[in-house]
Formats: sequence, C-alpha cells, structure tokens
Amino acid sequence: MADTTLGHKDKTQPQTQSSRHWVWSIVLLCFYGFMVQLKPGEPFITPFLLSSEKNFTQEQVTNEINPVLSYSYMVVLVPVFLLTDYLRYKPVLVLQSLSHVSIWLLLLLGTTLLQMQFMEFFYGVTMATRVAYSSYIFSLVSPALYQRVASYSRAAVLLGVFTSSVLGQLCVSLADVSYGTLSAISLGFVSFGLLLASSLPWPRRSMYFNKEQLDIQPESCSLKHSDSLYPARQGVLARLKNSVLFQMLKELENVVRVPQLRLWSLWWIFNSTGYYLVIFYAHVLWNKVDPTTENKRVYNGGVEAASTLLGALTSFMAGFVKIRWNLWSELVIGIVTALQASLLLLMATTSSIWVCYVSYALFRGFYQFLVPIAIFQIASSLSKELCALVFGVNTFLGTILKTIITIIVADKRGLALSVHPQFMVYFFYFTLLTVVYLGCAAWVIIRHYCSSGEGGASAVATPQEATPTEMMPMATVAEEENQLANGMKA
Repeated sequence: MADTTLGHKDKTQPQTQSSRHWVWSIVLLCFYGFMVQLKPGEPFITPFLLSSEKNFTQEQVTNEINPVLSYSYMVVLVPVFLLTDYLRYKPVLVLQSLSHVSIWLLLLLGTTLLQMQFMEFFYGVTMATRVAYSSYIFSLVSPALYQRVASYSRAAVLLGVFTSSVLGQLCVSLADVSYGTLSAISLGFVSFGLLLASSLPWPRRSMYFNKEQLDIQPESCSLKHSDSLYPARQGVLARLKNSVLFQMLKELENVVRVPQLRLWSLWWIFNSTGYYLVIFYAHVLWNKVDPTTENKRVYNGGVEAASTLLGALTSFMAGFVKIRWNLWSELVIGIVTALQASLLLLMATTSSIWVCYVSYALFRGFYQFLVPIAIFQIASSLSKELCALVFGVNTFLGTILKTIITIIVADKRGLALSVHPQFMVYFFYFTLLTVVYLGCAAWVIIRHYCSSGEGGASAVATPQEATPTEMMPMATVAEEENQLANGMKA
C-alpha cells in the first residue's frame, strides 16, 4: 500500500512541476507582450519627424519615408513566417526586440532621409515578427488551453498599447516632455523588452518543421536498427513532400472551395489592406489638418488609446452576435465597409481635427468588430496548422496588394499624392468594396429565398443554415481528433 502511494506521488510530482513551468512561461510571455508595447513615443513619431528637431517635410514623410514600411513588411514576411517555426519562435522574438531598439536609436540619433528610411525598414520587421508572439504561446500548452492563453496574450498586448498611448499623451500634455525625450524613454522600455526576450524559455516543438520530427522520434526508438536507417535513405525532396507544411499547402485548394472561408479570406486581404494604409498615413493627415507647433495640442496618444479601447470593446461585442452568417455575411461586411467609406470621406474633406480624431477611432472600431468574426469563420472548421497557414497566406496577399497601392499612390516614383488625395483614393477603394459586397449580398439573399420558395423540401433549412453562428470555444482535443486532414469536420 505504501509502495502504491509512493508511486502515485512520483507520478504526480513531475506533472505538478510541468504545470508550474508552463504557467510561469505564460506569465513571462504575457509580461513580455505587455512590455514590448510600451513605446510612449510611437503615436508621436510623425510629429517628431515634422518638428523642428528633425525638420523633414510632409512630402518626404508621405512619399519617401512612410512607403518603406510597406515594402520591408512584404519582403521579410515570408522568410520570417518560415523561420519563426523552424527556429522555434524565440530567436524571432529576439530579432523583433532588436528591431525595436534599432527604430528608436535611429529616431534619436538619425538626421538624414536614408536613416529614417532604415527606421521604417525595421518597423516593417517588427510587424512581420508579430507572428512569433502569437504562435509561441501555443507551443507551451495543450490544445485544450489554447483559447484561454490566447485571450491572456491578446489582453496583455492591448493593455500594453493602451498604457503606452496614455503614458505618451500624459508626458506630452502635462509634463511638457519633448519628442526627443519621449523617444529616449521608449528606447529604455524596448531595451528592457530585449532582455525579456532573451530570457524566454525555448520551446521544444513548433507547428510545422519541428512537430513531425518530435512526434516521430519516440516511435523510431522502438524500431529495429535496419528500420531506423530508412529516414536517412530518404531524399531531401521526399522528406519535404512528407512534411506538415507541404501537406498543408496542398490542402489550401480545398479551403478556396468553401464559400465562407473564401469570403472571409477575401475580406481579410482587401479590407486589411485599406485599413493599414489608413493607419499608416492618419498621423500625417492630422498634422496637415492641424499643423500646430505646440506639443501640448497634439493628442495623438489620447486618440490611439481611445481607438484601442473602442476596438477592444467592439471585438468583445462581436462575440455576442448571433445570426446566420452563411446568409448574412456579405450584407454585414457590406454595411460595415460602407460606414468605413463614409468615415474616410469625412476625414478627407473636413478641416476639423476633432472630426478626424473621432472618425479615425470609429474606423478602427468597425474593423476590429469584424476581425474576431473573420477569425472564427476561418478557424472554426480548420485544424490549427492549416488555420495558421491560411492566415499567413491571406496576410501575405494583403501585403502585396498594399505594396502595389503604395507604389502607385504614395511613392515618389508613382503618383506621389499628398495625404488628402490619398484619403480620397482610400474612400473610393472602400466604396468599390462596398458595391461588391452589397451586390454579392443581394445575390445570396435572393437566391436563398427563391430556392426556399420552390418546394417544401428546399424550404427546410439544413442544420448548418438554421443554427445561428456565434463565437464558440476552440475545438477540444477530442474534437480535433475527429477532423479530416484539411480540418473539416467528418
């Protein structure tokens, strides 16, 4: 009896130690996610560049400095996506922190146009490496805990962005801190973030390249010596074709055939493109509308804090929307896109800085409302690995489109439009999307009710159509085991 009790204690002790290990890893990672967002000078980068301290012109910022961000993001996105998984996350997080440090060093010490373009290049690197943070956390816990830890990491990032914006605004408005000093404070925070990134634990597995190796290794230990040599005899191409990533790439063809996955993927590509173009140039627009030289009257930090809070609120509200998304998705997307187009028209034509501020916050709030819905619609029927790949492909395609628009509209080698005509272009872009979405919505709704009226059999909705779609927890381990190779439920 005593031996049985002792054996039970021996089994539970490693489990308790393992549980404590991942709990502290999650706490450390969330703390890193919070600290890496503490850059109180970030909302004031554009005013800093246009101030007498840096003395760049609006044309240089709009047509020569800002476009580099889109270009660098597109160039490094795919290599970073692959290296993130291959190197198991931590080195890419260290690279992200090093890029943050480079940004603020260049802002503090740089004086030439080329140095500011390098600053934007490193900004693109930090954006591309965000995937490492969102993926890292899933390598630490079991699938049953994915949703919970994802909410923790998301909350840590949002809290960091909000705190950073509020802190920056308080420093500028109340303490009369200069933009240079604010940049030095930001450099201190991101340097501390680099130390945190270096101290993060190194995961043993990842989603694509390291998963297969680790999963196969225990089985290979039980094989005979002659069988264990078989993987070594395989060619590089054969191993590549058998890899998880290659199999997932082949499954993308099936994803495109599913209407809801196709719709929300296209929304992710086209609407995210317009969203980030607006975000990149909004601060330039504000400086054009209200070219004040008094730092206390620049409220960029407060607006960013308010828009972050509003975005978090609308994202939360999206979880309670219960409608038949297979019927009404196009209509909802069309209405939200039309509202965003109206706000862009308002920003492009108004002479009131406060109208610009409110329109910007609402514009971001509408986008953040649809983001969790899009994530659910795409992720609910896919495996974790395929879901990550779909979002990666969607982001990359959106980045290519954003780069093309930037070259044509903003770059000095293209039309080199000033900021107000640019926002008119973005207004027409969202208007075109609205027409397409509403046209598709009319087609889907008319076809649905016409088919419902043809007979009694067609009038009865299928269970998938009759059940409202709502935000649901991520599939448990048992549910994931019942998924097909492409993630669709059997």
